[in-house]
Amino acid sequence: MTTGPAPANLDMPAPVLELADISISYGGIIPAVVGVDLKVMPGEIVGVIGESGSGKSTLAHSVLGLLPESAQVSGKTLSLNGSNMLDAPAQSLRALRGPAAAMIFQNPMTTFSPMHTLGRQLMDLLWRERNLSKSDKRQMILKALHDVGLPDPAARLEAYPFHLSGGMLQRVAIAAALLMRPSLLVADEPTTALDVTMEAQILHLMREIRRTAGVSILMISHHLGVIAEVCDRVAVMYAGRIVEEGPVDVIFADPRHPYTKALFACEPALIETGTIRLPVIGSDVPRPVRVGCGFAGCCPQVLERCCVDTPPWVAVGAGNAPHHSRCHRSTP
Repeated sequence: MTTGPAPANLDMPAPVLELADISISYGGIIPAVVGVDLKVMPGEIVGVIGESGSGKSTLAHSVLGLLPESAQVSGKTLSLNGSNMLDAPAQSLRALRGPAAAMIFQNPMTTFSPMHTLGRQLMDLLWRERNLSKSDKRQMILKALHDVGLPDPAARLEAYPFHLSGGMLQRVAIAAALLMRPSLLVADEPTTALDVTMEAQILHLMREIRRTAGVSILMISHHLGVIAEVCDRVAVMYAGRIVEEGPVDVIFADPRHPYTKALFACEPALIETGTIRLPVIGSDVPRPVRVGCGFAGCCPQVLERCCVDTPPWVAVGAGNAPHHSRCHRSTP
């Protein structure tokens, strides 16, 4: 006998994005993500951080159904604005991209086609707005470009992508995403290709977007400074699993998982002046494992059970804010 779902808490807003026990593999053989649980609430900025190969971008692309055909996504829940993405047909996924969620990719130089002007490409994004005239659409585009701080928006409409710098082009990419009026903005390493000055401007823009448009943001990064600057919560990912999750200030002040501690120890800004031997984590990120802990091969606190028993997801820390770690040594 099965029972219905528990009654919803009417005082708690529904998450914009909810992942429950999501696993992703390629060809049904090669695992990339294993058992991920994650929520993004309305108006919240959630960061996902980890080394290259940890599964961050794969997870981000799965949110919008942008994985290649060889990828297989399974789990209990992959919900975007209340719509089930796991069993949705291709037509439904296309309808959700834009109004429900939009994405900013890490390389602005490859976001747009070099064959057409930016104005034409931005105009094409508004194909759903059939009740608007071309003049009205142009005004929408100019306002979006103005809102992201792009100088002389009207002139940019006649420009080709290669006429703009990386930072300016990333602003156009953000404006393009906001034209869809999405509930969730997925930013996959949005500052990787930018210099330090442009990075600071884009991060400031992200905070402004959340404040003025109320957009929730899922921020994918390997840069601790980016996460600390803009995010409310952070999920630390290693070998396809989230190993620690909680408020940014809590985790930065009191990391509990050995991998999180190792990651922070390798941050250049946190290394003490005069250090002779630089800290290292130990090896490349291994392929995700379904049993045991993926960090067992590099962990200085490894136990025998770490190799054969999957660590539990337990609440840690003394504060009221939710803080969880996936480690056999983690204790409340």
